[in-house]
Parts: sequence; structure tokens; C-alpha cells
Amino acid sequence: MPMIDADGCPIHVAIDGRDSGPTVLLSNSLGTTIKMWEPQVAALANYFRVIRYDRRGHGKSGTTGPYSFERFGRDVVAILDALNIRTAHWCGLSMGGMVGQWLGANASDRFDRIVLANTTCHIADPTRFQDRIKAVTANGMASIADAVMASWFTEDFREREAGIVQETRRMFSATPIAGYVGCCEALSRLDQRDLLPKVTRPVLIIAGRHDTSTTVEQAEFMRKAIPKADMTLLDAAHLSNVEQPYPFNDALVGFLMQR
Repeated sequence: MPMIDADGCPIHVAIDGRDSGPTVLLSNSLGTTIKMWEPQVAALANYFRVIRYDRRGHGKSGTTGPYSFERFGRDVVAILDALNIRTAHWCGLSMGGMVGQWLGANASDRFDRIVLANTTCHIADPTRFQDRIKAVTANGMASIADAVMASWFTEDFREREAGIVQETRRMFSATPIAGYVGCCEALSRLDQRDLLPKVTRPVLIIAGRHDTSTTVEQAEFMRKAIPKADMTLLDAAHLSNVEQPYPFNDALVGFLMQR
């Protein structure tokens, strides 16, 4: 698992699957590490070289700031350049989907197909992230972990798969406070609505029927604004790749394998 330098910040990268051929990059949500994609790796590895990475401020990557979506996008380009990958597919969930919008508009020559899952292009009310900054700065990541799990998973899933939820909670709680705060600050300023018409690659938008963090309405707005976008709806809350891994994988692989 290499560490790649992105303008002085080490970015932790994991590579699975094929040694050559088509590549897909997986980009995490806020407060998670590459482990959030474990339900997808086996399904993708038969067809693709699978690259996961910890966003700066998360997991084993550095916490160097300042943070912005341009910075997050340039980190991805640095990964591609360091691994000598000319073009790849993209799948980003939540914050990863926001990075994917920036890449689709500003680095379209590096990507073939783009999947934007459980995400939005605009945070109209920054209060949610400002409140999180205050809470974790004062009381640590664990202080908001239960509330975050309630937004990430439906009540039925939390009861049925308590072990997965607890593991996810531990991953979230271990996020460096500096990294989480920096990302929340970037999220509080998010407005990429003007970028969407510039995303000219084929796009699949995946939304969760029960997602209150990034709603179906927000997904539909993006579908209409992106020239070549389709949309699929899953019976899940925010982390749809974890809550509904099989339909998520079917939609993802099917879209990426299209000619």
C-alpha cells in the first residue's frame, strides 16, 4: 500500500484487483477510510484494477491543509500521475461524489465514466457542519458518532446489522479531528452547481430512498444538470454501498462495463 506525495501531503493508497487494464478509483465519504469500500472490492476486482485512498485528514493520510474541493481533486490527479494511470473510472460517495463533480468538470480527460453516489452539489445551510465543528472540537469525534450512524443507516439496518454499524462507528470515531474539521469547513462552502453542465462524461447518480443527508431531490437536480447522467435509486440511507451492497455493486459494475 503506497504513500503518494500530493504537494507535501502523504496520501495513503491501496491497490487491488487486476495488474493492468481498466482502473476504477473509489473515494470515501466524510469520516471514513478505505475500509468503507470493502463490500465492493471483490465485485470489482475481477474486472478492474481497484484503487482506494484515504482523503487527506483521514485514515493513514496526512492532515496538511488548507482544504478545498480543488485541493481534494488535485490529490486525485497526483495519485493518477504517481501510478502512471492516464485514465480511470471514478466512484465517489458523499464527499467522494463532490470531488468527482470537480474532477468531471476540471480533469475530464483523466476519467471515462463517473459514479456519484449519495451526494449533492450544494450545501444551502452550512449550520450542520458548523455545529459539527463545534461539537468535535469541544468533545471529540465520539460525541457525534451515534447521530452520524443514525443518518448513515436506516433503523432497520442498524438493528439487523449492529456489528457492521459498530465497526463503522469505530472507523468514524478514529478520524483525526483536524482532518474532520478541515473537511467540514470545505463542505460548509460547497456550491458546485455551475460545474455540473461542464461534466461531459457519462455519469451514474446513485441515491438512497431514505437518505436525509443527501436527498433524492438533490440527486434529481444533478441528474437534470449533468448532460449525460442517469440515476438509480436504492432502498438505503446515506451509506448505500454498505447497506445495500449487492444492488449497489450490480449498478456500479453494470455502468462501468458499458461500451
